[in-house]
Amino acid sequence: MQKIVRTSTIPLSLNILLKGQLKFLSKKFEIIGLSSQGNDLIEVGKREEIKTISVDMERGISPFKDLISLFKLYSQFRKEKPTIIHSITPKAGLLTMLAGKMAGVPIRMHTFTGLIFPTKTGKMQQLLIKMDQLLCWSATNIYPEGNGVKNDLISYKITSKPLKVIANGNVNGIDLNYFSKNNISEEKQVQLKEKLNISESDFIFIFVGRLVGDKGINELVEAFQKLEIRDLKLGISSEHQISSLQSPISNSQSRIPKLLLVGPLETELDPLKEETLKEIELNKNIISVGFQKDVRPYFAISNALVFPSYREGFPNVVMQAGAMELPSIVSNINGCNEIIVEGENGTIIPVKNAEAITVAMQKLMEDKDYYLSLKNNARPMIQSRYEQQVVWNALLDEYNILIKKLDIKN
Repeated sequence: MQKIVRTSTIPLSLNILLKGQLKFLSKKFEIIGLSSQGNDLIEVGKREEIKTISVDMERGISPFKDLISLFKLYSQFRKEKPTIIHSITPKAGLLTMLAGKMAGVPIRMHTFTGLIFPTKTGKMQQLLIKMDQLLCWSATNIYPEGNGVKNDLISYKITSKPLKVIANGNVNGIDLNYFSKNNISEEKQVQLKEKLNISESDFIFIFVGRLVGDKGINELVEAFQKLEIRDLKLGISSEHQISSLQSPISNSQSRIPKLLLVGPLETELDPLKEETLKEIELNKNIISVGFQKDVRPYFAISNALVFPSYREGFPNVVMQAGAMELPSIVSNINGCNEIIVEGENGTIIPVKNAEAITVAMQKLMEDKDYYLSLKNNARPMIQSRYEQQVVWNALLDEYNILIKKLDIKN
């Protein structure tokens, strides 16, 4: 049985991004999961029923520590002698592709799940470009997660090697049986709303992800403040109409907007502005619940996803929200603008534009027909393009093709 090592920098990436996939692949190959140590890596081993190896890798640039990691990886690959190494995150990609080349691993695959350098400038951008060029030089096969990432790799001349998008993009697809609103009972939804002080008349905008700058959280919080002010003014000017409203979505005046933030607050690599942190803490209509292992109940009680990130590869959260029947407001970046079709299952806004976020949020609250049209299209559009088994089968086929070519060559 051929041996394949799947790598990521931190174990959380393996645990979340490749959930179920590794167990599926282990029916055909000997699969090993490799990342920095942590409870997530232990969980991956148990759930996916595979061997795991821990080699600590820094997410940031740390030349001395990176060199130590490189030689530890080299030693592991010499010991394990895998046929394939397949990495999915930037630092793991660079280090494991280099170590794999040094160790003579014949097939070295890297999937670009997102690019950092397009949002950087000056010497930092140049350094990041050189690192990705070195990664691609070390790899034998390069896979952009979507066409947007593919186009950036080409335009920045990162590599001249062929670039292949597997299936319709995304590293794992979406488990539509798991991400279904039907799995969250009405009773559980009511209990969660009571816990979070959410009423039936509230319109809930949800963000799921890390609370950091490049996820657009500063702009999102600013946009929500503006929305509250506009909604208050509208409510005052139209107060006499409220009693006659029949639909809970028919008019913005009938609903109070609330912002639900689901994800860990990170304070080191890309911290939020002080004014943003203060607003999150003091605004009673902003509800921050931290990291949640199961995000489905939070999607189930929400009305729309807002995801104003600066950069992505192919964001799982947008697919998950769609599978849970939520329309999405997303920034015009790679992945987001492939999953969301303007005016069909969501709306696309410019990057780093708080005013555009406010306008989009207000339209979803005010225009009942528009909102319901997006909502009704959300799950069917995800189902038709990103069902999980399609992605897994496509990856399995790719492994078999590469191994067959290797056998012929040898």
